[in-house]
Amino acid sequence: MRSPKPCRPASTVEPAASADSVVSVGSVRPVPEAGGAGGPARVLIVDDHPAVRFGLRLLLEREGLTVAGEADCLEAARQLAASSRPDLAIVDLSLGDEDGLELLAELGRNQPGLALLVYSMHEDAEHIQRALGAGARGYFAKRESAAQLGEGLRSILAGAVYLSPRIARALAEAQTSGSRQLSQEEQEIFDLLGEGLSGPAIAARLDLSPRTVESYFARMLAKLGLGGTRELRQQAIARRPRG
Repeated sequence: MRSPKPCRPASTVEPAASADSVVSVGSVRPVPEAGGAGGPARVLIVDDHPAVRFGLRLLLEREGLTVAGEADCLEAARQLAASSRPDLAIVDLSLGDEDGLELLAELGRNQPGLALLVYSMHEDAEHIQRALGAGARGYFAKRESAAQLGEGLRSILAGAVYLSPRIARALAEAQTSGSRQLSQEEQEIFDLLGEGLSGPAIAARLDLSPRTVESYFARMLAKLGLGGTRELRQQAIARRPRG
């Protein structure tokens, strides 16, 4: 078994000379703080390819978002997530010899309010389902367009669950008719969606945490082959019995 590559702690990395520079320094690149309450959402990028981080930074800045930092390994990502307190983390599943799924699970436990988006070359149902099970609120294929990624970012930051078109199709193709049946708990949440309740309202009604409800949404999207919370709500309303 190969040992993980060395990863420099965030505190030992010198920041770039200019806040506008997109040149990555070492394993992690901190950036200036956002403009306080009411400012743009802060996003942490975790990917081991500098060119991918470069492209994501440009996209995020074009969307009016603040990059809270960049990391290319688990330890740097952990430190940046704790120190910069981002609103959203974009995580690749393959980080050299390390596994992004491990990071998803840790961040989900340690920072429940942090939205998690997987940005990966893996488009198979197993990777997708494992990521959603680990707490990801969205999953985006790297082959998708920048415009679709921008839409996904906005949806997730608004509190929705988002699967990019390729990912939604991959899940739909992988499902058998038997596995598409919702569990009793999922059906209850699905019915409440059909009644017009929001995610937080469902959490309050069922005495669940908002993150738990988001996990149920993600599992239902996977089973039903849908691309996001909006589609799930539309289907729930359409299936609601008419009295």
